[in-house]
Amino acid sequence: MKVMFINSVIDYGSTGKIVRDLAEGLKADGHQVLIVYGRNKPLNDDDTFSISNKRGFYYHVIMTRLLDRHGLHSKKATKKLINKIKDFKPNVIHLHNLHGYYLNYPMLMNFLKQQKDIKIVWTLHDLWAVCGSVAHFSYYGCKEWRDGCVIANNPRVYPQSNFILREKQNFYLKKEVFSGFNDLTIITVSDWEKNIIKQTFLKQYKIIRIYNGLDFDHYQKARFNKKTPKTLFGTASDWNNEKNLIDYIKLADIMPKNYQMTLTGLSDEMIRILPNNIKGLPRLDSEKELIKLYAKSSIFLNLSLQETMGMTTIEALASGTPVVVYDKTAVPEVIDATVGKVVEAKNINALLKAVIEVEARKIDPETCYEFAKKRYNKTQMITYYKNVYFERSKR
Repeated sequence: MKVMFINSVIDYGSTGKIVRDLAEGLKADGHQVLIVYGRNKPLNDDDTFSISNKRGFYYHVIMTRLLDRHGLHSKKATKKLINKIKDFKPNVIHLHNLHGYYLNYPMLMNFLKQQKDIKIVWTLHDLWAVCGSVAHFSYYGCKEWRDGCVIANNPRVYPQSNFILREKQNFYLKKEVFSGFNDLTIITVSDWEKNIIKQTFLKQYKIIRIYNGLDFDHYQKARFNKKTPKTLFGTASDWNNEKNLIDYIKLADIMPKNYQMTLTGLSDEMIRILPNNIKGLPRLDSEKELIKLYAKSSIFLNLSLQETMGMTTIEALASGTPVVVYDKTAVPEVIDATVGKVVEAKNINALLKAVIEVEARKIDPETCYEFAKKRYNKTQMITYYKNVYFERSKR
């Protein structure tokens, strides 16, 4: 079987790593793969194909910022992709992020509709496909809903336009372009996301939930590290409003003096405003260093108000660290009472109570590790996707 993956990035961020894991899993079984991507340098060039360039990328960014035309440029890059599809002749094409300033989605999708022998699988890592101009709407809310979020309460978020807004035009174009496939399977990364997609125009397709998987080989020894009592940890790659830095600070203001907190992924400006009992660090590119912080902490906090899954929570559990999370979007879905506690969002007193309770429980690191490994391991994720590919390819 020949499988082509299409994503905005390669070997970077959660989606880039997931695509690489899936490709390597298929190769191990003797299948042919090709990863087509827009940005970032691959860790190795095996079975990869770049379609974008800096000039095309920045032009696409400008057109998005000025005219709200995201996904409607990069025609040369998309022609390059279409020619590669014709040359590679895949049995299955696995789409990931179609946004990201690297391709023209109407060109690609209209071409794919004509390819009756190619089966299409599309993993939705966010809600961009069913929104007018944004990738998420849960935090700010949706102003107009018609089989999707036509107009968001705050359209000035990724992939934002700073001037002209054409949310309605974007939404109805997406609805037209993403409809009418003969053989398309939609994958969501949480049940929360699946329930939303089932309320949109994409409900015309088969929808399957497959959780993202983690490489537990990287976490094998972490749970045996000695933990520092009353040490809280939080991390994000981008501390935007949805990641809710303010509540970490509010918690620090009222937590007992013998508690300490560490946060990573912060800008210099954010670090300067932190209280003394929060240690602020910039983004850590070293996975090993991040795992060390997970492993030595006594509790991991995920106070995010908007996630389609929440891989940092899984990474903490894989490191043997119990978690306290808010009850918003998909965040509470990935844990249960054996490994932590879910708290009402924005209730800082309840949050402090949960932290003290989980600290007192002294949850066994092995319990956290086994809980995560059973549900969110990379091998299981690859197997589930293989089942989808084979089912698709037989039709």
